[in-house]
Amino acid sequence: MTPSSTGSGCILWFRKGLRIHHNPALQFASQNGVSHLYPVFVIDPNYMKPDPNSFSPGSTHSGLNRIKFLLESLVDLDFNLKKLGSRLLILKGDPAQVLIRCLKEWNIRKLCFEFDTEPYYQALDIEVKNFALAEGIEVFSPVSHTLFNPKDIIEKNGGKPPLSYQSFIKLAGQPLPLLSTELSSLPPVGHLGTCDVFEIPSIRDLGYEDAKQGEFSPFKGGESEALKRLAECMKDKVWVANFEKPNGNPSAFLRPATTILSPYLKFGCLSSSYFYQQIQDVYKTMPKHTSPPVSLLGQLLWRDFFYTAAFGTPNFDRMKGNRICKQIPWKDDDKLLEAWREARTGFPWIDAIMVQLRKWGWIHHLARHSVACFLTRGDLFVHWEKGRDVFERLLIDSDWAINNGNWLWLSCSSFFYQYHRIYSPITFGKKYDRNGDYIRHFLPVLKDMPREYIYEPWTAPLSIQTKAKCIIGKDYPMPVVSHDSASKECRRKMREAYVLNKELNGLVSEDDLKNLRRKLDDSEEQGAKAKRSRQQVIG
Repeated sequence: MTPSSTGSGCILWFRKGLRIHHNPALQFASQNGVSHLYPVFVIDPNYMKPDPNSFSPGSTHSGLNRIKFLLESLVDLDFNLKKLGSRLLILKGDPAQVLIRCLKEWNIRKLCFEFDTEPYYQALDIEVKNFALAEGIEVFSPVSHTLFNPKDIIEKNGGKPPLSYQSFIKLAGQPLPLLSTELSSLPPVGHLGTCDVFEIPSIRDLGYEDAKQGEFSPFKGGESEALKRLAECMKDKVWVANFEKPNGNPSAFLRPATTILSPYLKFGCLSSSYFYQQIQDVYKTMPKHTSPPVSLLGQLLWRDFFYTAAFGTPNFDRMKGNRICKQIPWKDDDKLLEAWREARTGFPWIDAIMVQLRKWGWIHHLARHSVACFLTRGDLFVHWEKGRDVFERLLIDSDWAINNGNWLWLSCSSFFYQYHRIYSPITFGKKYDRNGDYIRHFLPVLKDMPREYIYEPWTAPLSIQTKAKCIIGKDYPMPVVSHDSASKECRRKMREAYVLNKELNGLVSEDDLKNLRRKLDDSEEQGAKAKRSRQQVIG
């Protein structure tokens, strides 16, 4: 018996929104005269297939930590669906083509999925929607991954996204009240026909034969884990009320000084609206609390701000053709990029952060600030897109809008323009961890280095290095740059790039960039010659 002979079938297409609680698409699919419900997730080879040429284990687009987190989230979603009398159907292939085939095969009359602002999913949605509407299939695609509908905010702002947090807050107002979405049961899954349905794959099933236990992130995916973490956070009402970004200890790794709910928000294992409500409930019992933009509530609003800016800005993920991005002649230096990426800069604070990123798939927001500033405007002057790509691959919470927005911000290419404010790769970490315990943990080669040299091991006498069993230049690299001179040079380059952008009203051509890059290179060479001359005189 087919679904069409017994009633109306509905596909619930999970992409993000991997949860039961506060899921409007699921609510609609289960309560609108649906006789059979098909909850599906499509394994997209573009995001899952192993890429042997990438710099770390994973696919072309994602590191193994994030893939594992996603698979754990799917297992948990399937478990929670089964408690409601349903289950998760795993499909494989190009998502649009697979969905269209199933819409035909199962004779579906309703299609539900969460609205997504990311360009990749926007393109998929258009293809699937066009087919569905042509076939008379009802499509329900609610906005539930964010607190607000980015389209509404942009419309209120005259068709352009607000580019400051304060202007966004004024336009956004208050989110709609959270509606109850408790479900006691779901319609059964109908006949599957000839559509291939699979079990949730393991890491090894996907082709990652070399994946070993103990090499993965300590953070487990899934709605159940998300709600457990949220409940633990909300128990400490004083901490919630006093939360103030950018305060927090980036070197705390045994018990990180933040919620670590960002990966659950990224995959929609946790509803941002539900999180918002839980914080508000705490605030009602704690009249004295921090306020946006630094409060915990303010962080959720930052998330929506970046989503709105990204959705309303063409080419948001690149410098060229991006109207809100400063055009800056960044270096194209693969050796410096690789040293940063592979934790070989010779600056222990920076390298320890990059080791944690690779191993855990997560680092504190201030640690992200440190390494992003160091790569771009602080020391190495390497293009922010290069760093963005590394974060996009390695972070379990990598989110297209937020990752790009933060790199634009931290490179002073957009949103934030005080390029002279630089995170020191030497002194910044000392404020939080003078003994260097964080460095000793993630860089065990330096574990016996005395405290006074742990952030600058190249300054230790050879006798100290020998005693610490770490010879700088042999066991651990020398610094790739001198921070004092490199940061000074970066400020000069940023200043000249800003002048050019101002003169040309931001409309900087490729020739302008080449000329400025040539001018900066000439200036660097003149500076190097002058330095050599001074050394000869001194000699």
